[in-house]
Amino acid sequence: MSLVRLNIKGISYSQTQNGAYALILNEVDGERKLPIVIGAFEAQSIAIALEKEIKPPRPLTHDLFKNFADRFDVIVKQVIIHKLVDGVFYSSIICERDKIEEIIDARTSDAIALALRFNAPIFTYKTILDKAGIYLKVNPKEEEEQPDDESIIVDEIFTETSETKGQSKYDFSKLSLQELYTQLDGAVANEDYEKAAKIRDEISRRDQK
Repeated sequence: MSLVRLNIKGISYSQTQNGAYALILNEVDGERKLPIVIGAFEAQSIAIALEKEIKPPRPLTHDLFKNFADRFDVIVKQVIIHKLVDGVFYSSIICERDKIEEIIDARTSDAIALALRFNAPIFTYKTILDKAGIYLKVNPKEEEEQPDDESIIVDEIFTETSETKGQSKYDFSKLSLQELYTQLDGAVANEDYEKAAKIRDEISRRDQK
């Protein structure tokens, strides 16, 4: 079976399912997206790995695993999403130590959080992408205006988008830059990395104006 490489396109928060997030993986040499529902903790861990400028005050669980692996010369070579059963994705982490390769079973969200920290590629089988991959419909005008950034938030995989539910979970439009930086420090201190990433996005948008 042929492998297809994937990149992380973004993380979407569901306004209709409390605490539900979707990790959006993008086919590298194609247009299909692979949405995977993940938990809040894993979403925060992936988000903090994507947001290079935000550093947690203490190591997260996946950071601890990375530090542990580095200490004992364990390398994560790649992650493979190898099975899909009843809507649940199964993954393997391909590791190496002293030129000996090991395959470790893992939840897909954990495997991807580690892949980010090790700069390891993410793959799935073509059969899985054929079965679960989707094409997200994007307005061409909006696509031109949307920055090509891995932190793009995509909501189309949920039956109701955030627009149908009213305002977004976070609205920082009325805050000054000083207030944004204060809230950013507070969010990082409280380990609320989802909020910190949103604040960082708002600051970046204002800096570009």
